[in-house]
Amino acid sequence: MGTATAGKSGRGTPTAWRNWAGNVTATPARVVTPASVGELQDTVRRAVEDGLKVKAVGTGHSFTAAAATDGVLIRPQALTGIRSIDRDAGTVTVAAGTVLKDLNLALAGEGLSLTNMGDIMEQTVSGATSTGTHGTGRDSASIAAQIRGLELVTADGRLLTCSEKEHPEVFAAARLGIGALGIVTSLTFAVEPVFFLTAREEPMAFDRVTAEFDQHVAENEHFEFYWFPHTGNCNTKRNNRSQGPAAPPGAVSAWIEDELLSNGLFQAVNSLGRAVPAAIPSIARVASRALSARTYTDIPYKVFTSPRRVRFVEMEYALPRERVVEALRELKAQVDRSDLRISFPVEVRTAPADDIPLSTASGRETAYIAVHMYKGTPYHAYFTAAERIFTAHGGRPHWGKVHTRDAEYFAGVYPRFGEFTALRDRLDPERVFGNDYLRRVLGE
Repeated sequence: MGTATAGKSGRGTPTAWRNWAGNVTATPARVVTPASVGELQDTVRRAVEDGLKVKAVGTGHSFTAAAATDGVLIRPQALTGIRSIDRDAGTVTVAAGTVLKDLNLALAGEGLSLTNMGDIMEQTVSGATSTGTHGTGRDSASIAAQIRGLELVTADGRLLTCSEKEHPEVFAAARLGIGALGIVTSLTFAVEPVFFLTAREEPMAFDRVTAEFDQHVAENEHFEFYWFPHTGNCNTKRNNRSQGPAAPPGAVSAWIEDELLSNGLFQAVNSLGRAVPAAIPSIARVASRALSARTYTDIPYKVFTSPRRVRFVEMEYALPRERVVEALRELKAQVDRSDLRISFPVEVRTAPADDIPLSTASGRETAYIAVHMYKGTPYHAYFTAAERIFTAHGGRPHWGKVHTRDAEYFAGVYPRFGEFTALRDRLDPERVFGNDYLRRVLGE
């Protein structure tokens, strides 16, 4: 059986839930970890009878309050693992609470891989897809765009099996539903035989990488770069398929780049910057020169993903790809002329257009700009300045990252926004799965 608690400690004190970054908290009336889909359905029905809202939460890697509730909080951690593999169809069906890291390891053991993925793999598959987690790709899109089927528990406790053939209108929207349409219990992803990627990481000047941005995107299957604020320096990463064999970074090199520089030293640098903001520009100039060019080859998840142990708060906007360079130059000019002190790199990635109503890449070639601030550092001024630039270019914020936009704004930047909200009205008219965040971004 699953476990259910009243959301209170033994002394009657409410037990708060907190997200990974620590910027969102909630105190649910009950926390339930269902051991089966049937138990999850019963939990939803019981919540409705008690007049409580219901939200599911994965590992809490969203920076928004998308999963926050004072009602029933469902933890899917007992609903894990691969349910089936169909090698002829090229698909894998996996339970919603499965963490991406575990899925990647299991797929690799079967000689299979997702085509594309984001740069961390600590999220559950349902949490990652429901908020639009993505990597970077010229031709391959977000994780949600790789979904070929899903199961969804609706507000009346029914279990809907959805695909392009079954409940196609629900399938179209629920691939990225921000938890508004129901609770996803399983996902079927397209997979392919495991392959090799060769990664080339190379420092490059800001002026050069922005001038050559379109060329880099066109010439590489997966291109991204990081700009270090207060400098004219960037680090670029190009991932392309190759014949192999695997040639991962040497143990010492990997430790220096991925642990010492990207986590250990980066943690220390950010702590220093938080204590002495005036030191940040000097630190940035040194840090941006510390990384050197390197090339390595490995299976996809080992190339796409990397450990992220330094805690931060993030805002990310999806812009029409042709507008991203102009927006980034405006952001650089804004930082250069302000007294802002930014210790985290700014990340730029791309995605092809897809057909998911609330995908940040819905209907348009897209590029992303992500801005971060170290946990515990005031971020409002920086994020406000960045958001003003991004919205002026028709940007769409990531559903799981900090932003201030509302339903009126989204109705203007998502051509299929009304299609999604009409489906929500049909599936959840009483807003069983509602909360304050969904009220703001989708309307009443």
